[in-house]
Amino acid sequence: MSELKLASDLILASHITGVYDVNRNTILANDDFEIVSEWAKSIEALDLNGIIFHNNFSEETCNTHKSKNIHFVKVDYDKKYNPNVFRYCIYDAFLQQNAQHIKNVFFTDVSDVMTLRNPFLEKLFLEHPEALFCGDETETLDNAWMQQHGQHLRNTIPNYGDFEAKFKDCTLLNCGIIGGSLATMQPFIKKLWAIHKTYNSDNKTLYTGDMGAFNYLVRTQYSGRVIHGNPVNTIFKKYEINSSCWFKHK
Repeated sequence: MSELKLASDLILASHITGVYDVNRNTILANDDFEIVSEWAKSIEALDLNGIIFHNNFSEETCNTHKSKNIHFVKVDYDKKYNPNVFRYCIYDAFLQQNAQHIKNVFFTDVSDVMTLRNPFLEKLFLEHPEALFCGDETETLDNAWMQQHGQHLRNTIPNYGDFEAKFKDCTLLNCGIIGGSLATMQPFIKKLWAIHKTYNSDNKTLYTGDMGAFNYLVRTQYSGRVIHGNPVNTIFKKYEINSSCWFKHK
């Protein structure tokens, strides 16, 4: 990262390929930029600064699509972790190495998220420097998919069942969009990665645990500081372009 001149406000994403993707039920092609092109176009259109961490884009692809707004950083993927989980290892290391350059940061999914407005200029963002901003869904935490998704964590995190019971009627938060000031995000990402290292490294189920760990950490430690939904994100899976929202998530 020493050769990369960093902006103080960043939007980061991770694109790990060559491994079975349990959410898509396929293996993503190694060098297909189209998968991330809408994300990149939206960053460029708003003159923002985005970084895509990847393990398999070719040098030619990176050189073709890099710009003053879009940067590529190659990483060594540890197959011990699902890509949805390993991204927090990448982000934790990046923030540790570059904290002195960063003021604010968002982490987003890269294949189904677009940036619609510059979040760093929004009044809500500026007036809540302590907040953790994130995406959400129309479901509550207590739904069939999350019951399955949390299977491994329920058996490894001692109070995970208590968390599920206490917050079962709360909105399901989505880790496809997470952001805030560095002061908030650096310790948050460190804690999130620590949960995965401690409790999710031996997950043999069909579910990654990333949504469970994220909701667990936010609800148990950041519940009074979380801001989600409109205007942070559009309604999940509605594929809407809402000009009042910062991000579109499907």
